[in-house]
Amino acid sequence: MDILIICFAAVFGLYMAWNIGANDVANSMADAVGSKAISVRNAVIAAGICEFAGAVLVGAQVTNTVRKGIVDPSVLATLPGITPQDAAVIMVIGMSAALLSAAFWLNFSTLFGMPVSTTHSIVGAVAGFGVVAAGWSAVNWGKMGQIVSSWFISPIIGGFLAYVIFIYISRAILGQEKPTIAAIKHMPYIVFLLSSVVLLATIYKGLKHVIKDVDWLTDTRALVLSLLLSLAAAIVSKFYARHKLKGKENDKLGDQLEAVEQVFVPLVIISSCSVAFAHGANDVANSVGPLAAIVNILKTGVIDTSVPVPLWILVLGGVGIVLGLGTYGYRVMMTVGTKITEITPSRGVAADIAATATVLACTRLSLPVSTTHTLVGAILGIGLARGLGGINKRVVSSIFGSWFFTVPAAAFMSAVFFIIGKIFFFETISNIIGS
Repeated sequence: MDILIICFAAVFGLYMAWNIGANDVANSMADAVGSKAISVRNAVIAAGICEFAGAVLVGAQVTNTVRKGIVDPSVLATLPGITPQDAAVIMVIGMSAALLSAAFWLNFSTLFGMPVSTTHSIVGAVAGFGVVAAGWSAVNWGKMGQIVSSWFISPIIGGFLAYVIFIYISRAILGQEKPTIAAIKHMPYIVFLLSSVVLLATIYKGLKHVIKDVDWLTDTRALVLSLLLSLAAAIVSKFYARHKLKGKENDKLGDQLEAVEQVFVPLVIISSCSVAFAHGANDVANSVGPLAAIVNILKTGVIDTSVPVPLWILVLGGVGIVLGLGTYGYRVMMTVGTKITEITPSRGVAADIAATATVLACTRLSLPVSTTHTLVGAILGIGLARGLGGINKRVVSSIFGSWFFTVPAAAFMSAVFFIIGKIFFFETISNIIGS
């Protein structure tokens, strides 16, 4: 019978992973698609490979029982009249309810092409069942406050950085009388910045679980290695830009600008793929974390603060993410990439650098931020650099509205599912764990 419960939980986890792919992952390639640097089909293939590699190869081998520390599992065991076995049953039902409700909210948002945060969805869902199961004191409201503040912090920082970077690109290259000559001069600086941010983000957001087992790769050495590789990339970009733009300095201004934008195409594709890789490694736990907790409870009969994640669960999460991206991801990809503001390859590079740098900095400071919110804020910053007329205010207001509803909507659905699950399945699961 425990196999049957695991199968149901696995279906919920797969459904959650599918929705992550359909909604969250689509953001990573939005800039590349919106700038027409890559087709939707090729973006889906590239992101699928990068996400799956990140999820399976360097995804968390051990995950917190409850993501982001929103609910303390030990609180359940201290409730009056609750035995350790009862607490384990409650956790199984609660994690299942959280997975299902977060997935439903993501599915609903994807239907309308709204980019919402997967992390905030699962956090809201876990908080919802925690309140019903153990009361308001079971929820870490300080952590919840940090998450709410991130709704404002990450888009503002991402938007500001994107604004500054794009203003630099506009004035130093695109606004010059001969943009091809200016691009050859300034491209190495842009590539150095992009490479540094991408490499550090890949290490800290993607490879952090592997780095723990590599003694020589300390924080300082990782930084030095990233800077040296970025310097090499900058030197190569100088020759690449010169090769691509040589002899075009006397062309018409429009032709020169088009040629310069083509030089930015590989950069926006590479940066988008790196975001996808880091996302797969870091956020696959949003789908497999609760599933791993359920499997561990059924196996051991107790609640652990952190649990191992078997390879089959990581693969399940990776497959679900890729399936969601391939079957439904185009909706959110088109919203973020084309409907907020017009994106060109140079604008996409500015947005990717800003979003990746913001998420990297906040991760190092242990601030819970959403990649989705940050990237949307960065794209919004690009639009504002062109003036208020450069953004679609109706789409932006719809996106912001979906962000505010994410946590309460997921929490409410999770509470309802938990109550239903407790009424109908408590005794059955209790007998399985006790046997």
